[in-house]
Amino acid sequence: MKEDEIIHSHGMEIGIYSLADLRPNPHTGETIGAKQRIEEIVEAAKLADEAGLDVFGLGEHHRFDYAVSSPSVVLSSISQVTKRIKLTTATTVFNTNDPVRLYEDFATLDLISNGRAEIIAGRGAYLESFPLFGYDVKNYDELFEENITLFQKLNEEKNVTWEGNFRSPLQHADIVPRAFQDKLPLWIGVGNTPQSAARAGRLGTGLVVVTFGKDYLVYKDLVDIYRQEADKYGVSPTEIKVAVSGHTYLSNTAEQAKKEFFPYHSSYWRSMDGDQKEIRNDFEQITSEKGSLFVGSSQQIIEKILHQYELFGHQRFMAQIDIGGMHFKTVVENIERLATEVAPVIRRETKK
Repeated sequence: MKEDEIIHSHGMEIGIYSLADLRPNPHTGETIGAKQRIEEIVEAAKLADEAGLDVFGLGEHHRFDYAVSSPSVVLSSISQVTKRIKLTTATTVFNTNDPVRLYEDFATLDLISNGRAEIIAGRGAYLESFPLFGYDVKNYDELFEENITLFQKLNEEKNVTWEGNFRSPLQHADIVPRAFQDKLPLWIGVGNTPQSAARAGRLGTGLVVVTFGKDYLVYKDLVDIYRQEADKYGVSPTEIKVAVSGHTYLSNTAEQAKKEFFPYHSSYWRSMDGDQKEIRNDFEQITSEKGSLFVGSSQQIIEKILHQYELFGHQRFMAQIDIGGMHFKTVVENIERLATEVAPVIRRETKK
């Protein structure tokens, strides 16, 4: 299977996503509330849809410093103010979500959005959902494996008989409603774990490479592992999909973009107990030509995405553009630049 055979005929999909973090604005010190944050996220998705972007994603967290714990509810609201943009999680914590409830929620979203729902599965960067929903963190990986394989069965079959280790068995259970699509598109998000990339290939899901803090060349190994495992397990080439995601900020020049974006970058990582000097040093490295942040002029971002395309042969790029207490006006400006200056060129250059 050749990489150039798996690129979508209309070119690479371009999308945005939010984790809905609640951080103080570095210029004003103000932290907006969850209500305003969610309202702005819905408006951002509406603008992205109107601007012609392809995908909107929303993350799941269960902490006071994030606004969204139920992506399916917020995405359902978004579905009613958008027309064509795909609606995905970014990511869903599969270890602590009941697969039946999860399938039902997203099948419902798929119905009310006319077939636009997707799910990106992750194991979770935080652990608070384990005690919150009555799971033992020592079963971290086993829960993920069991839940995602059950979800795939639910996605395939209307009536399910199943038995596992962590939830009650299913005996000829009707799984309703059924999604509008034949199957809900399922991806696995991977940061730096080869085993997770291999699992995505083995299970035949899409792979979302979450780039941060590194030279992006290191992610080539994850993509290669994913494709090798998919080939080993006989996954159809049509099921093999790769997406690349990362923090993104566009301005007139590279220096201007870095100057404008650094306060938000710093606010985001400082809230996670990052050392200010170390944050600054890392920032210079990861905004370089081969760094993992997509920060620069529109032309520089185009060049970085296309260079990664040569390495990864990916079908989708997802930009996280609203971190660190960023003012909504700035988020809107980034959506507009991405949609009007970057997306048309990327689609044209990757169209087959």
